[in-house]
Amino acid sequence: MTRINTNVGSLVAQNRLNRTNMDLQTALTRLSTGMRINSGKDDPAGLIASEALRSDITSLNKAISNTKRASQIIATADSALGQVSSLLNNIRGLAVEAANSGAMSESEIAANQLQVDSSLEAINRIARTTTFQGRKLLDGSMDFLTTAGTNYAQVKDLKINQANLGSTGQMAVSVNISSAAQQAQVAVGDIAATVDSVASTGSLTLERSVTGSGASRTLEFTRTIAGAVAETGAIDIDGGGDRVFTLLTKEQTDAYNGYTVNVTTTDAGNFSSITIDDDAQTITVRLEEGKALGAIATELADHAVFELDVTSNTGTVTNGDAAAGVAFATAGTAATTQTASITVTAAVDGLTDFDFVVADNTPPDAVPSAALNGSNIEITVGSAGNTRLDVILAAINGIQGFSATLDDPDNIEYFDPADHTTASGDLVEAVEAANLSATINLSRNGAAANGATITFATGGTGAPTVAVDVDGNLTITVDDSISTSIDDIVDAINQEGTYTAEAAEDNTLTSFQSGDADSSVSFDNGVDGQAGGISHNVVFELLGKNGSEVFNVSAGTTLAELVTQINLVSDATGVSAAVDSDDNTRLILKSTAYGSEAIVDLRVIQENALGSFTSAIGAGARDFGADIAAKVNGTNAKGRGNTLSVNTASLAMTLTVAEGSSDNIEFSITGGGALFQLGSDVVSNQQARVGISSVSTSRLGGVSGRLFQLGSGEIASLESNPGMAVQIVSEAISQVTSLRGRLGAFQSTTLESNMVSLTDTVGNLTEAESSIRDADFAQETARLTRAQILVQSGTTVLALANQSPQNALALLR
Repeated sequence: MTRINTNVGSLVAQNRLNRTNMDLQTALTRLSTGMRINSGKDDPAGLIASEALRSDITSLNKAISNTKRASQIIATADSALGQVSSLLNNIRGLAVEAANSGAMSESEIAANQLQVDSSLEAINRIARTTTFQGRKLLDGSMDFLTTAGTNYAQVKDLKINQANLGSTGQMAVSVNISSAAQQAQVAVGDIAATVDSVASTGSLTLERSVTGSGASRTLEFTRTIAGAVAETGAIDIDGGGDRVFTLLTKEQTDAYNGYTVNVTTTDAGNFSSITIDDDAQTITVRLEEGKALGAIATELADHAVFELDVTSNTGTVTNGDAAAGVAFATAGTAATTQTASITVTAAVDGLTDFDFVVADNTPPDAVPSAALNGSNIEITVGSAGNTRLDVILAAINGIQGFSATLDDPDNIEYFDPADHTTASGDLVEAVEAANLSATINLSRNGAAANGATITFATGGTGAPTVAVDVDGNLTITVDDSISTSIDDIVDAINQEGTYTAEAAEDNTLTSFQSGDADSSVSFDNGVDGQAGGISHNVVFELLGKNGSEVFNVSAGTTLAELVTQINLVSDATGVSAAVDSDDNTRLILKSTAYGSEAIVDLRVIQENALGSFTSAIGAGARDFGADIAAKVNGTNAKGRGNTLSVNTASLAMTLTVAEGSSDNIEFSITGGGALFQLGSDVVSNQQARVGISSVSTSRLGGVSGRLFQLGSGEIASLESNPGMAVQIVSEAISQVTSLRGRLGAFQSTTLESNMVSLTDTVGNLTEAESSIRDADFAQETARLTRAQILVQSGTTVLALANQSPQNALALLR
């Protein structure tokens, strides 16, 4: 059929040519990019798989670079730790050399100490300055942080090597100890122990019952009566009745009664005077002519015995005035003192705290009274001086519980506040009813006095005496007619010498009197001393964790001496000795260390078959210690002595508890550590958190001490204690080498293996991704050739198809 409006052949050729052009374009794209999948339409499922693989490959490549970086950090830390290790080894050598003090001078040891100080400073510098891209590695900033919990004080050392803290950033750690670490122990029994002598004791008790009596006090009343003054009559010195004076004595005395008084005058300008002549019994008064008697009396006022009374003076002294001698007319009398007293007694036993106060009442005729006023017996009297003493007595007797008696030998009768004095004070010499006792404790060393008696006897004379018979019986004899002090009795016993005596501290009886009761008690509980020790000579070898030692011990060596010998070398053997606290005849040998590595091996080399050691253990005995057994967060931990360790995916640590402790421990890890991302996903199981502790001198060391203590002036310096220095350095070396080993193991087993694994995984994933996405050039080239041919063919066919309508023109010709 010939049509021109619709060229079906051309349309078919066009479609085929378009499809062939698309195949050609696809082939050209794949060959130009090298990838089979260049867009989602090329292979939707393949694109998804390819992109997922490509993401994994990218993450894995970063994980590989992270691992390389972590390995470089560990290598840097290990290099610095190697230098620290070298310094520590050098310090240990210096400490060992310094211990040779017998061959080294003080200056040499001091030089070694300088090297130690320099090495310690270098270690601190390494700890401070070891960095990786600014991150400090050995100063403790990469160590784990912990928070103490239950029984954390039992932790002596804790090293957290690795911990997976998860998304919460912390971890609770529970340590449940099922059995504590044990020491090795061997016991040797039936060694006769040294027995100290014990004194035999007894006591003597004296007893006395005392009847109570009231206290008393005497209230004294005193009156002083002045004596009469000796004097002359009025003396007229001129016979005319004027210029009269009286001569008086200054003291109340009658010593000048009967003396004659002569009065003469002196010339003007000569001093007046009074002269006493005891032999002639005359008193001469010389008056200065022309001077008034008042002035003369003033001049003579300082005379020791006499003074002039010139109140009757009417003139002055005239030369030639004279007076005849006049005898003292009145006999003088001396002053006298009169007393009276009222004694007051309290009827109540032991009442001693009342004072007497005599109060002058204002009304002159007040009736006297007596009453208790607080802690005073207050007596009130009138001021007129007419209060009768017997009325005061009656007033005091009117107070309940008190009685009074009056003693008035001078017949004072009345009390006058103006010229009476009183003495007041507490009631005294009260005695309370009581049962008094005194105990004398006696002792005699050993058992010799057991069963001996103490007998108290009376009938002696004077000081107490003590006698001891052949059986040790003791007799104390005192004079019952006098009061013998307890101290004198004690002194007499001690002076005799057989017994030692001492008065009890709480004695209430201080002396022995006739009628005192005593109790006689026998002595008991005395024990004689015993030397003890091993029964036969013995040679034995003692082996411990640190080494062995041979002991050659003689018969009779006490258990205490044997313990001392063994402990002197316990540092060399690792075995210490002690006496069993429950049986003082048993020798206990214990390892100084704990755990299965601790050993006590006792071998008897030579001894009589009946000897103490052979009888107890035969040829020998051996025992091992036991390691600690525990679980950490439910996982069985490995025990070594008092140290347990655990190594799981989530936690790797070592923990040392106090020696022999079995207390469960809890604490928390709250952060810290160096976190390394080792996988392609940021999840805890593809991370590693490693703790790197500080290696400063304040942190390195162990149970023996810290490294800084080796510095000059410290307790473990080479001059002070080189032995302790060696122990501390050894622990520090162990700590550093352990850290290096742990970091090396992490580097070799974790980081390097992780890198190999990641590299292999990346290769496999890359191959898988390539097989999905990369173009097969051979196949795509063939497709290109086919497409090119088809395009050319299609073009030719389309040209032919387009020519077909022209054939219709032939019909029109």
